[in-house]
Amino acid sequence: MPQPVARATVHAAAFTLSLLAGALAALPAVAAGPQASPAVEARYQRELAACAAPGYVGDRQACRRDAGAGRSRAAGPADADVDASRLARNALLRCAPLPEADRADCMARMQGQGTATGKAADGGIYRELVTRQVGTPAAAASAAASNPAR
Repeated sequence: MPQPVARATVHAAAFTLSLLAGALAALPAVAAGPQASPAVEARYQRELAACAAPGYVGDRQACRRDAGAGRSRAAGPADADVDASRLARNALLRCAPLPEADRADCMARMQGQGTATGKAADGGIYRELVTRQVGTPAAAASAAASNPAR
């Protein structure tokens, strides 16, 4: 008569194996990353065929790697929101080394206040934010300080 513990162990092992098989079946989809459109996939297949062609001169492994990189670029990022939040966080981190007096203005510029000209591809983005402060003119302040009777 089989032991109930042995039967439970067999069922647990079978369950574990089925989970492992399911995970392994999902690996190609996870490894592929974002799903490419049919046109992108067709181009990728043509590039792989060119790499394998008998007349190809060059490093076949590098050719296949470049074809895969092109497919990944064309498919786009897996999660654009994650990229946008990471870029916003990095933009604010650029303000961290500044003195406290300048940090708030820097953060305002990084969050889109003011004007921005130029492109990163051209060498940089120039951001400008004009803040007007109203105060007493320097001449009036110095005259008031020198004539306390007024």
